Amino acid sequence: MASKPLTGTKVLLMLVAFFGVVIGVNGTMMKLAIATLPGTDVDSPYAAGLVYDREISAAQDQAARKWKVNAHIERRSDGGASVQVEARNAGGQPISGLKFGGRLERPTDKRADLAVELTESGIGLYRGSAASVAPGQWDLVIEGEARGTRVFLSRNRVILN
Repeated sequence: MASKPLTGTKVLLMLVAFFGVVIGVNGTMMKLAIATLPGTDVDSPYAAGLVYDREISAAQDQAARKWKVNAHIERRSDGGASVQVEARNAGGQPISGLKFGGRLERPTDKRADLAVELTESGIGLYRGSAASVAPGQWDLVIEGEARGTRVFLSRNRVILN
């Protein structure tokens, strides 16, 4: 059986085909990575940098209050989750009249984040729920407001089964 000789034209076509496939796959992967960006913490790092000093000041104010805020989250058998927040001041007295809100954030995919509306169900006790919470790791973010100003922020990693 006679084999055809390897010519310069064949080598050139093989190189062009090889690099064409590599460039095509890289271009497709780059387009998909840029379009999804699920792992970003903030939409605009520049804007987040501009408010950085305010965040430090708010954290110092929060620490000076010495509040004790305990949050408990539990995944129910129907796939939802119940969140309970208990807020007490430095003297141990329940804090009433705050507006608490919560978020369940996926550490790996921002698109799966869920908001949790918390309402005051007793003096210093706030409850809420979220539907269709998948099992796994979540960040539970609790924010408290008083008169339109954020007075409390907490972020905790939780595992829901």
